[in-house]
Amino acid sequence: MGESQKRASLAWLIARSVDTVIVAGCTTSGCVRATLVDSMSYNFKTIVASDCVGDRALAPHNANLFDMEQKNADLMTENEISELLLS
Repeated sequence: MGESQKRASLAWLIARSVDTVIVAGCTTSGCVRATLVDSMSYNFKTIVASDCVGDRALAPHNANLFDMEQKNADLMTENEISELLLS
């Protein structure tokens, strides 16, 4: 995502009073991690849907999930997130 797209996305989230970002996607060690870092640097509460992300190999996937959780991201399964949103 280019800088202008990133700024537009940030403005869109702020205009709607979004305070939490749920991250899902491919390549836990790449795009997912980068999205998490961006989200947290803008002070959003950040949740990684742990069963909705993946990587080419299990070891980097698990290592990155461990590291993300240690740096204050919340790891939750899709079911846990759904229950939270529906409560």
